[in-house]
Amino acid sequence: MIHIAAAGNIGAGKTTLATRLAEHYGWQASFESVDDNPYLADFYSDMNRWSFNLQIYFLSTRFNQLLDIAKNDVPTILDRTIYEDATIFARNLHDSGLMTDRDYKNYVEVFWLMTKFVPASDLLIYLKADLPGLRARIRQRGREYEQNIPEEYLGKLNTYYDDWMQSYNFGKVITVDISQTDLIENHDDWQSLLHQIDAMKMA
Repeated sequence: MIHIAAAGNIGAGKTTLATRLAEHYGWQASFESVDDNPYLADFYSDMNRWSFNLQIYFLSTRFNQLLDIAKNDVPTILDRTIYEDATIFARNLHDSGLMTDRDYKNYVEVFWLMTKFVPASDLLIYLKADLPGLRARIRQRGREYEQNIPEEYLGKLNTYYDDWMQSYNFGKVITVDISQTDLIENHDDWQSLLHQIDAMKMA
């Protein structure tokens, strides 16, 4: 069993990357539950009210994905890690006053309990992004509920991603700065990433 994960902020291109890598290597792709998420639109309209509900939903669906990956012999790429849910998104909501101390404490306890039963990624591909790039990608993909995400919110997420990556030690990491790299249109950039993956014996 090989478990690969794409990580990065909202709009960084995780799903596109996971899809292309799955097609190239014959991996199985497992995607974040977005379009059928019953809380996402409500969350973006009232973050205080729905932050805990949203994060618990993401946590439970991600946990189930990881349980399936652990039972699967086919290499699988996931388009977000369970660690991002807790160390970045839930933390940001709590620190911004959008999740109460009580809810955050409860959430973190459930998170750490779940991580005892699921594997960390063998390889993490981190899509590092600046705010203009994220904004452009969010506008381009056109999800209505994402268009009014506060820039301050995205900026804080970027800060937490930088903090997280400095201490990440669960497995191998490839960092791709998408403000300097075009994995879709630039053949050389795409080949460079494939060479890095091949060198790590993930394929």
